Amino acid sequence: MAKRFKAVMPGFIKPQLATLKMKAPAGEGWIHEIKYDGYRAQIHLDRGATKIFTRNGHDWTKRFSAIASAFRLKSQTIFDGEVVVVHEGRTSFSELQADLAKGRQERMLFYAFDILFHNGEDLRSKPQLKRKELLKELIDMLDPPVLYSDHLEGDGHELFEAAARLNYEGIVSKRADAPYRSDRNEGWLKIKTVQKGKFPVVGFIKDPTGVAALYLGKKEGKELVYMGKVGTGWSRTVSSEIRKKLDTVVSPKAKLTRPIKKPKATWVEPTFYADIEYRDITSEGLLRASSFKGLSKK
Repeated sequence: MAKRFKAVMPGFIKPQLATLKMKAPAGEGWIHEIKYDGYRAQIHLDRGATKIFTRNGHDWTKRFSAIASAFRLKSQTIFDGEVVVVHEGRTSFSELQADLAKGRQERMLFYAFDILFHNGEDLRSKPQLKRKELLKELIDMLDPPVLYSDHLEGDGHELFEAAARLNYEGIVSKRADAPYRSDRNEGWLKIKTVQKGKFPVVGFIKDPTGVAALYLGKKEGKELVYMGKVGTGWSRTVSSEIRKKLDTVVSPKAKLTRPIKKPKATWVEPTFYADIEYRDITSEGLLRASSFKGLSKK
């Protein structure tokens, strides 16, 4: 019998990316996973030495050293997955960013959802389901913070509905028989339960120490139209910080192209932009189920 050729372990591999779709694919031939709201990471194990790369190939092993030390396999293996922080029952990118800024790692987890190379075999040409079978075998040998990203087979609508109810970001649907390809393609599809956008802040409602709500707009050509308000997503400290910034750009009147009546509003120049997550836009053109994620100058 011919001896199987052993491949040399590659360096950083450009990751496969998912194509955004509005609906989960129906029928057989697909697997579906929860979409994590974190940092994409590629783990390289080389007989006890571990390196962790970001999706752009930057070496972040030191920043994720607790996760790196959890990979106790003495193999040559490349895992693909996501570093996350779970906050209030869901993965939270903002909480992960906060922990990274403080150098905290105790809440960080790594969800492995693919395997690209193992002990002399390049697995990228193997079908998705075959790769996940081997992935599960290996991850089951490890303990948290390393976890296996489970999946459902078949119609993805059920998992998408569950993800929406639990306020998760969405799901990723993958062709069960597809190889791993280092580009954005339709072998992987992402279906989001929430949408994200930046909207100029046009006004706010005061509370004793900060803001009770922000009024948002949207630029459509030369016009600035009203998009609704957001009143959740900040702590008391963040609310106070928002207020300090908006107090510097207070305007005597609204800058909206078509004025609206908001008796409690303090209007501002549209200098600051709010990062907003929302479910969709209503037939009246207003954001539905919006949540504040951050404030910046565009």
